[in-house]
Amino acid sequence: MSHWGMVIDLDRCTGCEACVVACHAENNLPVVGEEQSYLGRQFNWIRVERIIEGEFPDVRARFMPVLCQQCDEAPCEPVCPVYATYHNPEGLNAQVYNRCIGTRFCANNCPYAVRYFNWGTPSWDAPLERQLNPDVSKRSVGVMEKCTFCVQRIRRAKDKAKDENRAVRDGEVQPACGQACPTKAITFGDMDDPGSEVAKLSRSRRATRLLEELGTKPRVVYLKEAE
Repeated sequence: MSHWGMVIDLDRCTGCEACVVACHAENNLPVVGEEQSYLGRQFNWIRVERIIEGEFPDVRARFMPVLCQQCDEAPCEPVCPVYATYHNPEGLNAQVYNRCIGTRFCANNCPYAVRYFNWGTPSWDAPLERQLNPDVSKRSVGVMEKCTFCVQRIRRAKDKAKDENRAVRDGEVQPACGQACPTKAITFGDMDDPGSEVAKLSRSRRATRLLEELGTKPRVVYLKEAE
């Protein structure tokens, strides 16, 4: 069985946020508007952090895409009173929206701040309703949401491979953020396959994990900028 993971090369990321836009379109994320954003209720399953170094005029900006780290020891899971978030056999931190009662305990316990509460009934102004993805549900008000590693694409690739009586090929599954990245900074695949591109990159000397010292064992690996 596959265990999915992601590698993000920070040396390639330009901060263009194409990954953010692609994630919104693929996963039916609503646009909350100016008023809700002002209240701190922005809604993104992936965000691009900006790190400013130096002093004017010698200033340099670095960028880091941050999404659900799909932790093997996820601190969000044990605090959910209704088991709406759990670890599935493929290494994903899954979310059952119909079971979620919106306590937000999981968000409070997430050190990466990548879980989002659906404060209002999702709506899409015309013509945005025409691009909704039929493979992804529209979540209701009052539930927690987060990155799923585009699980619908994983399932589609697995179904196709099953129909063709073969295993899923390396690189066959590509989440929306990785597909949209113009610099190919995002690599996705089976971490348990030592020959996969994502597994090879995860063994790089540049490899690091976000807040690894917390012991959450993230499945997202970052490649530090080359010195």
